[in-house]
Amino acid sequence: MTLGPLEYIVIGFDGPTFDGSIANELGRVVENGTIRIVDIVGIIKDVSGDVAIIEIDAKSDPRFASIAPLLKDRMGLFTPEDLATIAVRLPEETAALVVLFEHRWAVHVKEAIAAAGGQLIAREVIAPEILEEVAAELEAHTAQVEAGVA
Repeated sequence: MTLGPLEYIVIGFDGPTFDGSIANELGRVVENGTIRIVDIVGIIKDVSGDVAIIEIDAKSDPRFASIAPLLKDRMGLFTPEDLATIAVRLPEETAALVVLFEHRWAVHVKEAIAAAGGQLIAREVIAPEILEEVAAELEAHTAQVEAGVA
């Protein structure tokens, strides 16, 4: 079985609450085959820095019921060490959802590269802040072009 690249994201929330509202959008990209959720864990860090790790299996906790349909392929790959490392970086009074996902869209591309005798040489995720800067520069350039300045 060919696996696509794995990536994790940490989504932080002020205070120790999860309301499940992002499950709809996660569900959309799971259902259309863009990603597959491999593991998902909740971390709550209180005001004194104490950490609680919540395995999200959505079987008994109503806060995670909206995520339950997304977990059919969950593999539980995060180790306690992985989660401890992530928890250290969280600010106090933060709840976080840690999502490990597979880029399913890349599986066929990966197979095609291998079939052609190729190999992936590099892969980098561009930080959102840089994308915002580039978007602002493009917007300014477009405005200049439309105004006949550039």
